[in-house]
Parts: sequence; structure tokens; C-alpha cells
Amino acid sequence: MRAIRRLTVRPALPAPLEALGELAGNLRWAWHPATGDLFAALDPQAWESSEHDPRGVLGLVSRDRLEEAAADQEYVARVEAGRADLRAYLSTDRWYQRAAQQEAQQGAEPTSWPAAIGYLSAEFGVAAALPQYSGGLGILAGDHLKAASDLGVPIIGVGLLYTHGYFRQSLDRHAWQQEHYPLLDPNALPVQLLREDDGTPASVTLAQPGGPDLVARIWVASVGRVPLLMLDTDVKGNPQHYVDVTDRLYGGDAEHRLRQELLLGVGGLRAIREYCRITGHAAPEVFHLNEGHAGFLGIERLRELTVADDGPRLDLEAALEVGRASTVFTTHTPVPAGIDRFPRTLVEQYFADHGGVTPGVPTERVLALGSEGYEGGDPGVFNMAVMGFRLAQRANGVSRLHGHVSREMFNGLWPDFDIDEVPITSITNGVHAPTWVARDVLGLAAVRGADPDGDDTSAFWRAVEEVPDAELWSVKRAQRERLVSEVRRRLRASWLQRGATPAELGWTEEVLDPDVLTIGFARRAASYKRLTLMMRDPARLTRLLLDPERPVQLVIAGKAHPADDGGKRLIQQIVQLSDDPELRHRIVFLPDYDIAMAQPFYPGCDVWLNNPLRPYEACGTSGMKAALNGGLNLSVLDGWWDEWFDGANGWAIPSADGLEDPDHRDDVEAAALYGLVEREVAPRFYDTDAAGVPTRWTDMLRHTLLSLCPKVLASRMVRDYVRQLYAPATASARALGADHAGAVALAGWKQRVREGWHAVRVEHVEGSGAAQGEVDVPEVGDTLTVRAFVALGALAPADVAVQLVQGRAGEADDILEPTTADLGLAEELGGGRYRYEGSVELAAAGPFGYTVRVLPHHAALAAPAELGLVTYPR
Repeated sequence: MRAIRRLTVRPALPAPLEALGELAGNLRWAWHPATGDLFAALDPQAWESSEHDPRGVLGLVSRDRLEEAAADQEYVARVEAGRADLRAYLSTDRWYQRAAQQEAQQGAEPTSWPAAIGYLSAEFGVAAALPQYSGGLGILAGDHLKAASDLGVPIIGVGLLYTHGYFRQSLDRHAWQQEHYPLLDPNALPVQLLREDDGTPASVTLAQPGGPDLVARIWVASVGRVPLLMLDTDVKGNPQHYVDVTDRLYGGDAEHRLRQELLLGVGGLRAIREYCRITGHAAPEVFHLNEGHAGFLGIERLRELTVADDGPRLDLEAALEVGRASTVFTTHTPVPAGIDRFPRTLVEQYFADHGGVTPGVPTERVLALGSEGYEGGDPGVFNMAVMGFRLAQRANGVSRLHGHVSREMFNGLWPDFDIDEVPITSITNGVHAPTWVARDVLGLAAVRGADPDGDDTSAFWRAVEEVPDAELWSVKRAQRERLVSEVRRRLRASWLQRGATPAELGWTEEVLDPDVLTIGFARRAASYKRLTLMMRDPARLTRLLLDPERPVQLVIAGKAHPADDGGKRLIQQIVQLSDDPELRHRIVFLPDYDIAMAQPFYPGCDVWLNNPLRPYEACGTSGMKAALNGGLNLSVLDGWWDEWFDGANGWAIPSADGLEDPDHRDDVEAAALYGLVEREVAPRFYDTDAAGVPTRWTDMLRHTLLSLCPKVLASRMVRDYVRQLYAPATASARALGADHAGAVALAGWKQRVREGWHAVRVEHVEGSGAAQGEVDVPEVGDTLTVRAFVALGALAPADVAVQLVQGRAGEADDILEPTTADLGLAEELGGGRYRYEGSVELAAAGPFGYTVRVLPHHAALAAPAELGLVTYPR
């Protein structure tokens, strides 16, 4: 019998246990084991069946058990202590406050630390109990918020609340992925409606072409100290196609996605304004766009500044400077196919000059911001990443290699500059250790006096040096044993879903072995991630799995996008192999990969496999989570592994980058993968001493913890964002002035420079000393003096920088690894002509080359290439 309505009934807690409601209402429990212990103690069975969700426990526990617990003075005291600890966590100064104060005391400008940061993302993976994520981007965003909370960074997160989340994955009899979209009741999730003082729900509205305004409610999830605002269009009065805007993550056609991104960007900024008005929270001084999905926030900021009712109104160019100065844009994709691109005509409908989403911002200017108006671009397309770069003064990729790839991808926006000067930096992603590190691993260091919550994270991991090999190995074996138990449980449940009967599934109790080398692989089933590379040579893989002396076992998980039949076929191939009665005790595919599965998955694996097509893995944080738990990475040198592999903390799979035939490349790299496992990984794992401890393996394990763990932390990542991007963005924005006079001046200067740049020329360059033969053959240590005669037209010397560019010369006279130095103004020649001069010491032997260039120069520019203007000698 099917219910015609569904609602969630909140538990009525006895007065002594009211603190449990407060503890369950803050998602800090997702990374604070002591809080979770309180709910596990209340009802261990409910704790397990709810997948460790405190709200789920409170919904399942009986009134009798609640009354019994309320009468247990020791338990009540623990609950009160938990609440006191949470309140102290929420109220006391943490790293951000202490560091800001310390910098101020040392004479640094205290105003460089923003009062608040708005952080917008299409998905957030905070906890399994809040399923609003699909994969790495969402998990990264969730870890960013959690680390910000631990550090005291005043972030306000903004996303959407999807009625069905992403999707739940299962398999049918034929091993084909099936998608299920359970309805999520917000009242059963760890979120609360934002309400006005009179109790009415707060909301935002967006104008829509040819229809009524779209209305969205604002839900708030408390992620420790960080509020996460989530917009939901399932609002009474919205027509059904408006209700459907927040139905599914990454679902629907182009217009559906466009509406979602308009709601995230434009509606997200309006939600922040509402939240700050109602709660008194400081307004963000910096906005961080986590991928291009939230890019329309920049258009809404233009509307605010140009039609402001509560402050000075700016013209569009000055408003653009205000917005750019205080915006950070992070790109996460190394492939053009991963970028949202909409038909220009579709975007035009939503930004019509009359009745558009952001009234007052000219349609043509909006379209120009997302235009691919550069060589190789499509003029009929609106590109969300391109708009992100144009609306943000500071941009970054998510690993050092990805930063380079991004500069190559988007070089068309700065076509006259070398790739290395394209103004896209990088901050390598990190992962939130308290979420992902197993308790027994944390315990190894904690029992030796290290504080996992302290500011000195390297001290915590250094404590691992004191742990004996046998203890390290014992912990790792226990983790593997827990993973085996979890795999058996999940595999049995998956087979029951596939239509098997319990009588057929006795074999699942013998799947995997806690004493066998365990390799984990969990990825989205995107083609470039090569989910089936390990199956390239089935016979060789079979020999590895069934080796009588050094066997290997594989645990695999991952989802394919519902519209990606190619990805589904990859999953099907793996499942069909794992169904083979000869191999099924050594290879397992687990459907419905999510946070709840991942948390025991990483600690239980000895090796984490990653074999993407280089350089298409932007970062790949799953290997970081494995490393934090003592797992050794076996990976192609891509993403973060390209940056931090040191030859002793895992293995690098050779990449056949130069091969054009993709099948041949896969064959070559698969053979290299098999060879590493056969010759290095498995022998090291099974090489044990008299006590059964593989000391060569534990040496690598220990080195991994010491060399990688301080680097791969989300706390390191968030500190980098604060110091390298948030604080400089705040300083830039504040330098424009509270009345924005600096923005008006900067916009006027840029217009004057652009209009006058056609007249800027390097007319003549001459050198003396080594360059003119005053020495027979120049030697290391000789001085080269360069004079440049430059015409600036209507511009002044203060408007430009004239630079000497020099370095080793290549065969085509290109300058390799160039360095630059400003030439000094030596003489005004009249008629807008000037002589510049400077010297350089010849520091290295070999071919040497140099040239001179002219760039715009202004104190408010964040990078020399920002305007995209440069002039070289003709």
C-alpha cells in the first residue's frame, strides 16, 4: 500500500537529552568521533542502520530507550560535555583569528584579512546524510568548508538543495547500471529554513522570461562554524517547471542546467544578502567561485553596483573593476568537454534588457563576458569558464600540473603572452583529515601526545616516527579486515538487489582475504579515468589475482553519469569479470559509491590505483585520502601525484604521452602497470621478517605518512587560499575605496590604455658590451647593456612597464625559461618617444637571447598579462 503523503516527525527529546538535538543539528559530528559516540551509545543498531547519521538515530530510537538514557546520569553528563565542547569550538578564536592578529602585531596591514568570504559551488559533499554531491568536486567543496570551520575562516557556503540529490546506483542481472532518485525530505536532512523575525521563511526571487518570478527558499546547514546556504525551488506557487529547477544534480537539458546555474549565481548572492541581513553575519568581501557553475554571481554583482539603492551607483566599467578585484575563480577541469557551454541565444533570453534576470545590465555586455571570441572559439557559444576568468581578477587550477594545463587551455584569452604568463595560478587541493583518517591511525599519533586538532599538523604526523613497525602493521591489518567485512556485507546486498536469493550467496562470506595485498580503485566512470585499464590483458590480470604465493585482490567502485552509456559499459565489463566464479573471491565491484562507503574503503586498501590519461586528472584527491591512512599510491604522474611523488612514497606508472594511437597507449601503460605490481608492489608486500612484518613495506608506509600527510591536508589548502588569494583580493578591493573612487579611476585608466595602445611601439633596440663585440667573445660574468627606444603615443611612462626579457635561446631563437627585468626611463625624446635602459649580467654559458616588450602598468593589476596587451619589436 502506497502513502499519498510523506512527512518527517521530529523526535521529542526528554529535557536531560535536549543537547542531543543541538549536537545532531551541527554537521561537526561528521568529523568529530566523540560526538558520534554519543549517538552510537544511545542505540548501536540504529547508529549502524542510519549509516552514522545522528538525526537518523533520533528518528529510530524508541521513547523507552530515550527515557532510559535520560535517567543515566553518566550518559547525560557525557551529552552535556559534548554540547559544551561544540559551543567552545564555535566561539573560541582559531587559526584565522590568531594569524590575523599576529600579522597585525608584526606590522602587516590588518585589513588584508576579509571579514567574510562567499564560497559558491554546484555541489557539496559534507556527509552521507546530506547527499548533495556527485563526486570529487563536491567532496572537495565539503572538505573546504570543514577545514575552514576548523581554522576559523569566516566562509559562507552557497549551493542548491536538490530534491533527489545525484542518484543511487544499483546493478541489474546483466550488470548494467540502474539509477534511482529517492525523494529527499528537507525536514529529514540536517538543514533548517532561514526565517524572518516573524517566522516566515526567507526567500529570493529571479525574474524569468515570459513568466512569473521564480521563488526559492533558503535552507541552512551548519557545517561547524560555517553556514552552508542551500536554495530550493520546491515552493508553493512555483509552476512545475520552476519546482523542477532543483530536482537533480547535473540532470536535464541545457536550459534546465542554465536555470540551475542562474539560481546558484544570481540567487546565491541574493541568498547571502538575506542571510547577512537576518543574522547580522558580516557580509563577504571576497567571493570564491568553485568552478564556472556559479559564474552568474558576477553579473548579479554588476546589477547591485549599477542600480544600487543603498549606495553610490557606478557605471558598468567601474562596477566590473569592483567585482573583479574581489572575486576568485577556481577551474577544476583539464578538458574542454568538462566546461558548461550554452547556446548564446539561450542565454540571451534570460538576460533580455527588459525583464531579464539582472535588470540594468546590458544584454550584449553579459553575452560578451561569456563569448568565445578568440582563435579556435565558437562565437555561437556562451562559455561559463570564460566568463569566470573575465569576472575574476584571480584564478587558479587545483594542482601545479593542472595550473599549467589550464594556462594552455585558456591561452586564447591572453593570446600575445607565453603560456607561463597566462594569469592562472594553482593551489593544490587537499583533503580533510578528521573526515577521512581512520580513528586507529589518528590514535597512533594521539597516544604519543600529538594533537590532531592543533595548528602544527606536521608535528602530529611526525609522531608516527615513534610507532614500531609491528604496531603500524597491526593497525593496517585491522583496517583491511574491516574492509573485507564491509565488502562482504555490501556485495551480498548488491546481489540481492540483482535478483539473487539468499541460498545462492553463501560464497560472499569468502570474498577477499584480510591477509592479501588489497588494491583499491574508486572513480567516476569517465573514459579518461580508464576504469578498465587493469583488464587490458585478462590472462595477466588473472595470474596476478590467483598467484599462489603473492596474490592480489581488487576492490572497485564508481558511478557513470546516467547519460553516459560508454561509462556504463566500462562498469559492466568489470562486474562481469568479478562475477566469474574463478575470480570473484579476488575482485569486487561495489555499487553506489558514496561518503559512507568511502570512509572504510580508503583505510582498508594497501595500494590506491589511479591510471588516468595524463594530463586529464586535474588533481585526484582520493589518493590523498588513501595516503593519510597509510595507503601507498600506484599512479600515473598526473594531478597531485605529479607534484609530490618522490620515488619512495609509492610508485609512478610510466605514461606513454607521445603515442597517438589510444589503443596502443593503453596497451603500453597497462603492461607497465602489471609489471610494477609483479616486480615491485607484491614482492615488497609479502617480504616479511620472522615476526610476519613486511618491514620494507612499513618503511614506505611510514615515509608516506611523513612526506605526504602535511601536504595533502585541506587545512594547508585553505591556508593557501587565504594567504595567496583571499587576502590579496581583499586588499585589492579595499584599495579601490569605500566609495569606489579607485574603481572609477581604474576603469578610466584601462579605457584610456586600450584606446591608446595601437600607438605603442618598440621602435629600436640596441645593446652594448657583450652584444656589440666590445669583447671578442662574451663570457660568463660580462655585462650586457640594453637601450630601447619606445613610442607611447598619448600614454605616459607611468602607464607602462618596459621590460627586458632574456634567457637561454632555443634552436628557433625562442627564449627558453625567460626572466624579465624592468628597464629604467633614461630620456624623454619628445613627441611621445622615450629611451629606456638597463643591464644584465650574463650568468650562464651557452646560447643566449633577449628582447624588449612594453606592458600596461598599474598598481591595481594583479598580473602583468591582466589586460592582455603587450607590444614587442616588429
